[in-house]
Amino acid sequence: MSTPKILILGAGYGGLLTTLKLQKKLNYNEAEITLVNKHNYHYITTWLHEPAAGTASADHARVNLDQIIDMNKVNFVKGTVQSIQPEEQTVTLESGEVLSYDYLVIGLGSEPETFGIQGLKEHAFSIRSINAVRQIREHIEYMFAKYKNEPERTDYLTFVVGGAGFTGIEFCGELADRVPELCQEFDVDPDLVKIYCIEAAPTALPGFDPELVNYAMDVLSRKGIEFKIGTPIKECTENGVLLANGEEIKSKTVVWAAGVRGNSIVEKSGFEVMRGRVKVDEYLRAPGYENVFVVGDCALIFNAEGRPYPPTAQIAVQEGECLGDNLAALIRGEVMQPFVPALQGTLASLGKGEGIGMVGSKKLFGSTAALMKKASDLRYLWKIGGVGLAMKKVRL
Repeated sequence: MSTPKILILGAGYGGLLTTLKLQKKLNYNEAEITLVNKHNYHYITTWLHEPAAGTASADHARVNLDQIIDMNKVNFVKGTVQSIQPEEQTVTLESGEVLSYDYLVIGLGSEPETFGIQGLKEHAFSIRSINAVRQIREHIEYMFAKYKNEPERTDYLTFVVGGAGFTGIEFCGELADRVPELCQEFDVDPDLVKIYCIEAAPTALPGFDPELVNYAMDVLSRKGIEFKIGTPIKECTENGVLLANGEEIKSKTVVWAAGVRGNSIVEKSGFEVMRGRVKVDEYLRAPGYENVFVVGDCALIFNAEGRPYPPTAQIAVQEGECLGDNLAALIRGEVMQPFVPALQGTLASLGKGEGIGMVGSKKLFGSTAALMKKASDLRYLWKIGGVGLAMKKVRL
């Protein structure tokens, strides 16, 4: 009997945790595990707002895979997935290489959801990868430098953040913290810098506790963020954004942070999707395929009230760990266990020393929330790389 092949696509939270759990549970001869990822590193998505604003280095948010994966147990393939052929049980990479599998794990991550807004893809930045946040940081610095040569161009110092969800709010907090440093470095009057956070929904941080939302908006407003809530962006151009109320904001820097959808490769490969995400069963399987599993941003899971869980890192980590256990059980002829999310709270940073959070029924504000977020980061780093990685990466 041949050794079963497990093929894992993507080293994000879901794919990485599936891989780590499998390498821990399975012996060398029980399965052939292959992990495919575009880069030879895993990046911590929930930290990307920091290097985007320039308050941390991009390297801080990434972890080399050979530091945390046993390459004797896992065959790592650096490559980009082009298509999945579920009927043939194969995956084709952009290089032309074709990989076969007995069990497939799809963890290909997300793409920005533009909601059909004209010009966003062409003219807006997105906080979605190490390379993307490097570009945002360098662009912001370039705008300050360019303003000194063209002092009439205040649009160089006007920054628009589309979306007041977690990513948008956290990026605003970091950018506001960075502005004084940039103004000093480039000899710019801080009063000339404008940061707008624009949200189509009637509130910032939709679905979050109103008291925490008010606290976050107050903190960021005092830092200089100007909110435009309940105000959709109608169009994005090379000169800024046009709002649905007719207002135009001239800006050379628009950062889109208002939602994601599942990777388009999944839909193109023939799987049933809703906004690019696969509605998986209780074992994280794709409809119609007993041997195809989906985790992270590509997976759609509903709670008891029939509402979808948001695609968070917390849930993706739990999905990966559960799936690793279940794949090991399948290979050993044991019974799989259904995936049940165990939400441990929600935390958001508002810049240095500030944050908000909900842990159980307890609301956290300010430095308490910021410290709790650091503790959550430590826990994740310890989970994937032990004490050494945790001590190396966490910024106190």
